[in-house]
Amino acid sequence: MAKRRPSGDGMVRKREDGRWEGRIVVGHKENGDSIFRYVYADTQKELTTKLRQNIDAYQGVDLTEESRMTLSEWLDRWLEQMSLTLRPDTLKRYRGDIGRHVKPRLGRKKLTQLTAEDLRDLYRELQDRGRIAPRPGQSLGLSPTTVHGIHAVLHQALQAAADQGLMPNNPAKHVKPPKVPHKAMNILTEEQLEVFLAAADKDPIWRDFFYTELTTGLRLGEICGLMWSDFDGRKGTLRVSRTLRKENGGRLVAGDTKTYAGTRTILLPTSTAERLRLRKKTSYSPWIFHDPLRPEAPLNPGTAYRQLKKVLQETGLPELRFHDLRHTFATHALASGVDAKTLSGILGHTKASFTLDTYTHTTGDMQKRASEIVGGFLTDYLGEEMAPWQNAENTATAVSA
Repeated sequence: MAKRRPSGDGMVRKREDGRWEGRIVVGHKENGDSIFRYVYADTQKELTTKLRQNIDAYQGVDLTEESRMTLSEWLDRWLEQMSLTLRPDTLKRYRGDIGRHVKPRLGRKKLTQLTAEDLRDLYRELQDRGRIAPRPGQSLGLSPTTVHGIHAVLHQALQAAADQGLMPNNPAKHVKPPKVPHKAMNILTEEQLEVFLAAADKDPIWRDFFYTELTTGLRLGEICGLMWSDFDGRKGTLRVSRTLRKENGGRLVAGDTKTYAGTRTILLPTSTAERLRLRKKTSYSPWIFHDPLRPEAPLNPGTAYRQLKKVLQETGLPELRFHDLRHTFATHALASGVDAKTLSGILGHTKASFTLDTYTHTTGDMQKRASEIVGGFLTDYLGEEMAPWQNAENTATAVSA
């Protein structure tokens, strides 16, 4: 058997047509034979420059025979691999974005030939004329937010290909996606919070639900998916380990949290823990917040959303999404001095940097007018019960699944 040649090894020769040809070893087949990358130039000097660039690019890389596959083939395989870990609705969105926008434009390109410039061209084209069937008067291009999301999917897929030895590096690392315009968050002001909680407190069915939401910042599916087995009344902690969502056909199912960091244990403010302890004494349901008409069933997120709209309408408060209650909690927590890493654990974010990026308004201009927006209302309402997050090292840590 021939000696296995190391990656980066190469040779140069002058062709009969007068051009120069160079090749370097970039990987190996299963039988040990080398996989070559060929480079051509008109002069030896030009070829030497190109070879040096390729040797640097393939340094430490050992590609396999499968590196010859196209981007389309790899994306199909990657989606199949991810189907075991992604939520069904997320997987469906990934398949849609890749099938509609990526495969038709770059799908036939080999993985090893894909460049950062290819991705830049793709994003420009999608922003200019990426919409499949625009309605009359609608822009022909996709929004920066949509293109940014497509970049995020491609970045994941290409990084996995690089990690598995199918391409020398991830070209998406060298591409800046379109900037997503920042949208101002809608949150309840101090006065509005007082009105909202006072209205919710009058309703025995909903009072604990909204109070818990405004003191934990849980996602809608997460708070509806809480069970009594998640609550430790002695420690005053709450484990968040599932989320409710609707499948096709409208059937409500309990699944994993949005991300691995979404599975977490949080320390509750004293008053929230006390409310749940009292609620548990009179509950006959396995769910902390159950369907008002069927205690054996969890609270439908759609029902909770409609109740929020009802309270807002009855009190004359401005329109809010349910997620804005989460923003209200997070904004107050940061403005009150809770550090981003701790808040990231409470909210179930994968990285503290994401928390900071999401709430930059709090760390900048919001700091200056924090008292105007949320002030000390929740602190006044709860006493100093937000403080445990500041003082205990293990009060709000993300727990891996």
